[in-house]
Amino acid sequence: MKKVRWGIVSTGRIAGQFAQDFSAVKNAQLHAVAARNLDKAKQFAFAHNITNAYSSYEALFSDPNIHAVYIGTPHSLHYQHARAALEAGKAVLCEKPLTVSVAECESLQAMARDNGVYLMEAMWTYFLPALRKAKQWVDEGRIGNIKHIKADFGYPQLPFDPKKREYDADLAGGCLLEMGVYPVALAWLFMPQTPDDVQVISRFAPNGVEDDLAIHFNYRDAVASLGTSFRCKLQNWAYIIGDEGYIAIPDFWRASECSLYVLDEQVDKFIDNRQEQGFCFEAQAVTDDLIAKRLESQTVSFADSLAFARHMDLIRETFKR
Repeated sequence: MKKVRWGIVSTGRIAGQFAQDFSAVKNAQLHAVAARNLDKAKQFAFAHNITNAYSSYEALFSDPNIHAVYIGTPHSLHYQHARAALEAGKAVLCEKPLTVSVAECESLQAMARDNGVYLMEAMWTYFLPALRKAKQWVDEGRIGNIKHIKADFGYPQLPFDPKKREYDADLAGGCLLEMGVYPVALAWLFMPQTPDDVQVISRFAPNGVEDDLAIHFNYRDAVASLGTSFRCKLQNWAYIIGDEGYIAIPDFWRASECSLYVLDEQVDKFIDNRQEQGFCFEAQAVTDDLIAKRLESQTVSFADSLAFARHMDLIRETFKR
């Protein structure tokens, strides 16, 4: 395979951002887009110079010219759509969270393994150059041993509406799956272990869906303080704090820079100066994997996705106490 032909499932906001960045991806081509409404699919195809538009996801999955699909539908539908794509033999890049439960995550991964088909959760943050630089600094020992991780991601939503996707309990609504997956994944990137204890202060919308969370992971020798909210704009920064220095990452979920400090002195700084939003990095990584005939990403592995799902389950367990 010299060029990977992609299909996009959904014409929503994040699918548009993915398509907009795709011109920066080498050895790849956007071949088709599918939506439940053909007019929307055609409009999306025209806007992003895509040749084919389909009125059903099944039509896209059955297109023999497509090698890989990007799934950008609501996360309550990820399992259904990823499973159908895998059954059709298509490599899958599926938006985060990959599924809404550990059982669904394990099922998709088993199907991918059994059928020899590529599957990756689209944790685009892991591929951003600034996050990779921060991880490099940590691996080089430049901040010593990690003692604290701080990360939050929150934006005020529109007025509460139980039928709005973000709040709809039947569509796996709530701030944890919608935005909390980012700080949970950030903590796992720098502290890849299961916490010994999880404490959560939770607030809920009128229909019982969580809309504000303050989360503490207690590890053997470190602590992660995480937050997510529909109620307010949080700082949305991350701090990786060691006993010899710390790293500050503004807007870590879409990071374009990071800084390294020793006490109060900034001793290093990285800025990526990219022109794109950043979705191109994950798309390029998957494209490269497929050309190399790899069946699993080494950056967002099956083990990583399972860890995200399990840690979010640990958080949700606190709601029942």
